[in-house]
Amino acid sequence: MSGARIATLDPSGYGRTAWKNGGGVAIDIAGESRPGPASIGWDATLWRFGRTTISTGGPYSDLTGFDRLQMVVAGRGLVLQTPAGEIDVREPFVAVRFRGEPAIVSRLESGPVEVVNLIAARSHAAIDLGSLAATQPEVLKPGRHVIYAPLDACALRCGGTRHELAADHALRVDCDNDVVIECLSGRALVASIFLA
Repeated sequence: MSGARIATLDPSGYGRTAWKNGGGVAIDIAGESRPGPASIGWDATLWRFGRTTISTGGPYSDLTGFDRLQMVVAGRGLVLQTPAGEIDVREPFVAVRFRGEPAIVSRLESGPVEVVNLIAARSHAAIDLGSLAATQPEVLKPGRHVIYAPLDACALRCGGTRHELAADHALRVDCDNDVVIECLSGRALVASIFLA
């Protein structure tokens, strides 16, 4: 598996960060900030992958300069209202992409939901978020990837090596070359970050 570095991530090492608008708390699974003394806070954030519970509708944080991908992993019925219309996040395990600038207010149609978020500074990274089920192998392109088991345990083969992930656990895969990944059982999410 030349050119790939794999690290296991488990909930005991996850951080907790208050939402920028103070309305809740995000669980930080993985991320990267600019190096240096000012390496904390949104001004230093290059990318962040995390999970949060939305228990009541309300305004989203202003994340000007960031691109966002969001996916419901538990519950259903999340709708984001923007000045340009609705963003439909009703269906679980379907990622939606939006920019951090518009004023967004969430609406819950069927009670609380849990979501994962992949957020990146637009000038520094491109991002993608998808769901990996036991189907055909996929290829991780050179970049940083977080493979996350949101609900149940799953088994993966990454670069020819088998990995077992318990629920809420993850792998971080940093690769310089293409790496083949296959979900053998369960479901995993793949968050991909491509730094500029």
